[in-house]
Amino acid sequence: MRAGVRDTGQATARAGVDRPIRVASALVASLNPALDETQHCPRCGATPAKDPPRSLRCDACGFVLFFNPKPVAAAIPRTASGEIILLRRGFDPGQGLWTFPGGFLDLGESVEEAARRETREEICIDVEITRLVGVYSKATERVMLVVYEATTTQEPETTDEAPTVQAFIPADLPWGEMAFWSTTAALKDLLDHR
Repeated sequence: MRAGVRDTGQATARAGVDRPIRVASALVASLNPALDETQHCPRCGATPAKDPPRSLRCDACGFVLFFNPKPVAAAIPRTASGEIILLRRGFDPGQGLWTFPGGFLDLGESVEEAARRETREEICIDVEITRLVGVYSKATERVMLVVYEATTTQEPETTDEAPTVQAFIPADLPWGEMAFWSTTAALKDLLDHR
């Protein structure tokens, strides 16, 4: 089996070599390809012991490196009348499907700051964070999503990341076209706790 491709029990196409399996326009890959590809200790160059997917340890110099999920911050913007602003993703994963603004935290910013920044970058509005909706993760994924409810008085704009932006009343949310399981879960949690 090719490095970085996990056997899911599904058939793979064969033409002399295994090929990655495509699922929902994403490769079924290792939970930690960085660890898979590491052959040498970053400190001394010796061959490290690996404990996939979480860590590597070098017996030669004592170096230990832990791998953790990447934190992602998101905001669900709401208008003064309670509509929920969503965007259609301009890029994979989930290109063309609906979600709310979000992205990876940068070093030196809080989760709330990242949620506000991502909203400004993706749909060009400022938001006020009102409450935590929830934290979403799965053991099979590389990210941990922190979602906030937010309010805005500004009109969103489209960008390359969000070629379509629309405000929905809760009854009209496009449930069958959500980009991620966590999008659906967070929106349901938001609406369940009104």
